[in-house]
Amino acid sequence: MRKFVIECPKCGRYAEASKGFFAKKHVECACGYKINVKAETLASKVCPHCGNTVVYDQSKGEGAKCPVCHERINTRENLSVLAEFTCPSCSCKLSADKNAKSYTCPLCETQINVQERIAKEAAKNDGLISVVKYEGDNTTFVWKHPIEDFNMGSQLIVHESQEAIFFRDGKALDLFGPGRHTLVTQNIPILEKLYKIASSTDIFHSEVYFINMTTQMGIKWGTDSKVRLFDPASGLHIEIGACGNFSMRVCDSRKLVVKLVGTTKGLTQGNIMGQTTEVTIVDKSKNLYVHSISEVVGKFKALVMNKVKSNIARIIKENSINILEIDEYMDVISEKLKDAINVTLEEYGLTMPEFYITSILTPDDDANFKRLKQQFAEKTLRVREEEVKRAEAEAAQSRKILEAQTEAQLKMVSAQGEAEALKIKAMAEAEAYKAQAMAEAAEMQAKGYTYQQETAREVGLQAMKNGITGGGNGGGGSGIGDIAGLAVTLGAMGSVVDMTKDALNPIVRNSSDIGSGVMDATAADAWNCTCGCSGIKSNFCPNCGNKKPEPKAGWDCACGCKGITSNFCPDCGSKKPEPPAAWDCVCGCKGITSNFCPDCGTKKPESWDCPDCGNKGINAKFCPDCGHKREG
Repeated sequence: MRKFVIECPKCGRYAEASKGFFAKKHVECACGYKINVKAETLASKVCPHCGNTVVYDQSKGEGAKCPVCHERINTRENLSVLAEFTCPSCSCKLSADKNAKSYTCPLCETQINVQERIAKEAAKNDGLISVVKYEGDNTTFVWKHPIEDFNMGSQLIVHESQEAIFFRDGKALDLFGPGRHTLVTQNIPILEKLYKIASSTDIFHSEVYFINMTTQMGIKWGTDSKVRLFDPASGLHIEIGACGNFSMRVCDSRKLVVKLVGTTKGLTQGNIMGQTTEVTIVDKSKNLYVHSISEVVGKFKALVMNKVKSNIARIIKENSINILEIDEYMDVISEKLKDAINVTLEEYGLTMPEFYITSILTPDDDANFKRLKQQFAEKTLRVREEEVKRAEAEAAQSRKILEAQTEAQLKMVSAQGEAEALKIKAMAEAEAYKAQAMAEAAEMQAKGYTYQQETAREVGLQAMKNGITGGGNGGGGSGIGDIAGLAVTLGAMGSVVDMTKDALNPIVRNSSDIGSGVMDATAADAWNCTCGCSGIKSNFCPNCGNKKPEPKAGWDCACGCKGITSNFCPDCGSKKPEPPAAWDCVCGCKGITSNFCPDCGTKKPESWDCPDCGNKGINAKFCPDCGHKREG
């Protein structure tokens, strides 16, 4: 079993108790009161180190720590060390923990500052104070020293993160920085002028304020009521709340003390935003415990609330912030709120290095807020569906293009195969014809006649079959030889053998067109030069050397006139139509003038205008002037 000391709730004395399975549940105090160990284990006490009224576990014995300052709260040294002082109102002698901050006199109920009272009585008993130093905590901005009478030669100790100001009759005098300062006439020239100090033993009366220049963090804030705002995204009115913390630092100590502190005891974190404190008044003689709750009014609470409420709604509206996505903009809102608050704080010598919004309280039970969340969810779903449909359409288009490209490649391969097959077939036929011709030539050479003689013989035979003779005398004459020599008479041979027709094609279709075909071809090839030379058949003029002009492509007019080479119709005067703009298909086919691609069948895209350079009527995917990609 482990033993520990427990305080009697009746007389305040301490009794010994134990902890364990076989431990006594009740312990009898010297006053006769039976202490319920289980019920009285948790007790409240004023911490002798920080002065806060806290609840601690007595069963932990001397290892019990204050939950505020984390110092040991139940040691025997702390239980036995008390400070004695007198009440400034009724002059009765009192005793309390030497580190306590406040104490209420049980007779006159005067609230006594224990530290100030102890320091004054110590100075009164020991004479004048010899060391002046800061005795507050790190949550204090300004701390006033309780002693106001000093003698020359006293030591003023100012820490690295502090400044000290002397006051006389409400007027700020000298300002001391970090270090140890001996209060002599050379160090305090303003005091010397006011007091006319003659020696180091003389006394001067002043007030000393210590200013803590450190950055104090973790000061909490929160809106005391809802902030009404108009959500620009949905057009609904909703109410929100906000809370967080901020840090604060003194930037001008003289301005802070003169404008804000004045003649008060100082300035703490609790004075900034206000705090609620619980004070326990104990009258042990009457076994009476009175718990009173007091609230310290925050000096800047109204300022922070006003700036937060007025600016947070304006920031959300100006930046079009969706209330459902406001967590993403907490840093932006916090920075703007900090700038707005610092404008007023600088007038009091304070600044706010950091201001944080840690939570935005949304009205989850508000009908407008529920409707807002529903609208946002529906909008998000619609956008997601559109994205899915767009992706499916793009995939289908890509699949269609891929299929078209594949089909075009297959057609190309098939066409190449057919062409190769035709080429092979034609070569085979040519080789066969060549072999047959060589065989016939060899046969004719063996018989002793030529190809021309064989042809003349065949023509003569056909002429005789058709009753054609060489002259008008009928008989022998020149006979078949004369008929074969007459090229003009070939036009009369309508039933000439197939060999004759195959030999003359494709130059002329029948023998009667030979003369006219030759003349027309000759006339069509001739051209006239600008120098006057005409009937030129070569590519260059033999007179001046000019090149033969390229023939102009003719066009047909709607009035019926055809083969027109000029820009206007000679019959009706209509202007030559502009050639259709060529376009390139995604499958690779280029220079297409029709509305559909001849390879894959893709429709011609609609023309568009470039928004960057102003180029109009573009049929390609990219602008040819600036390279801007077509949207959609």
